[in-house]
Amino acid sequence: MGARSVEDDRPRDAVSGNDERPTDAGRDAARRQVLYWRLLSRVFGADEQPALETTSVQLVEELGLPPALTDPSVSVDTVVQRFPELAAEFDDLFRPAPAGERDTAAEVRRAALAGKLLLNVFATGSGNVSATQLAGWQSDAGWFERALGCEPGQLRGQPNGSELGGVLAGIEGDLVNRMRLREVLADPVLAKQLTPSMSLIEQLLRDKSNLSGVALANAKALIRRYVDEVAQVLRTQVEKTSAGTIDRSVPPKRVFRNLDIDRTIWQNLTNWNPDDERLYVDRLFYRHTARRTTPARMIVVVDQSGSMVDSMVNCTILASIFAGLPKVDVHLIAYDTRSLDLTPWVHDPFEVLLRTNLGGGNDGPVALAMAQPKIADPRNTVLVWISDFYEFDRSQPLFDGLQAAHRSGVRLIPVGSVTSSGRQEVNPWFRQKFKDLGTPVISGHIRKLVTELKNFLG
Repeated sequence: MGARSVEDDRPRDAVSGNDERPTDAGRDAARRQVLYWRLLSRVFGADEQPALETTSVQLVEELGLPPALTDPSVSVDTVVQRFPELAAEFDDLFRPAPAGERDTAAEVRRAALAGKLLLNVFATGSGNVSATQLAGWQSDAGWFERALGCEPGQLRGQPNGSELGGVLAGIEGDLVNRMRLREVLADPVLAKQLTPSMSLIEQLLRDKSNLSGVALANAKALIRRYVDEVAQVLRTQVEKTSAGTIDRSVPPKRVFRNLDIDRTIWQNLTNWNPDDERLYVDRLFYRHTARRTTPARMIVVVDQSGSMVDSMVNCTILASIFAGLPKVDVHLIAYDTRSLDLTPWVHDPFEVLLRTNLGGGNDGPVALAMAQPKIADPRNTVLVWISDFYEFDRSQPLFDGLQAAHRSGVRLIPVGSVTSSGRQEVNPWFRQKFKDLGTPVISGHIRKLVTELKNFLG
């Protein structure tokens, strides 16, 4: 296929064979096809790529767009910095066009911008990846998410929430795996170019025992940055949690600040005197303000096997936030084939993560044996168990133990995962057992777990 000017193409009438001068709509359709064929050729093969590249550059220039749109090595950020007016077009790229007559010229322009975005995000090549390349991809992925009407990082943050989110998270994870991470971390300049993400944090946690000196310091800085960013989001969801339930057995103090004016007026309406238009109050009502003084105990047990990395990160942050609330006594246990009591560091999720050892299998009864002595007052205790519940051969003992805790009065909350989407495969046997027990496994956004905990705390 040789390079031809699209302007010189003449569609031929299928019946008469006569040449027809193309309409604007026909010309725009041909242009759009060239751009999409170029997109496909870049992804699947290179046979027609040179001709399509030449034609695409010509079309982009005819549209008044910068040729950099056809250069995959140029990031969307760079394009927008040079041509700020394109930012709004990228933002609205994949949103439905308004109803009415089609604007074929606008569709060609959108095809050029879409090709840039899709190739930069999905055609990542092979071989080693530098910190600069990873940061560039994360930025381009952010533009792609914005074009879909999401916040940057939103889809990647919920890899199990949608097929597209899983694809983006998979690409990001592959890029992280292709990095010479230890070399990058040893270089302060390159390390600063890294953007914290769940994939990167997972790699850092897995490799932390092999790092030292500058590399270890940079790894810790990245982990802390990510922890602080996630904590800021979760804290806004938890901050309205009350300090404890109202104790109505304690009479309210009869002081003005506790006066319930609305209830007082309502209860005395029968004393309204229409002649002098006055309400005569013969009884005052006050609000109960006394709260329970016994701290609620929250025991969080999290599976730290390889499949639960995101849950490990998020739950330690969430536990630290609740640990900062008054009247809440938080305990944290992590386990795989062994259990580890992380309660002394529960206020600092960064230190907790540095003490975890990701990987291994599941042995829930080991963790349950560590958690049981912490249950001193069952009716004032919530047990949050976070796992995919794929045990070796000890499923029944684990369920029996959790069932016994539930029947003793403990508020049992089994959770399949604690990610931004909260969806993850859970052992069907356990899922059904918990459902029959009346304590179904939570699956959904992390806000569901926050809501459950807030309801328990009152």
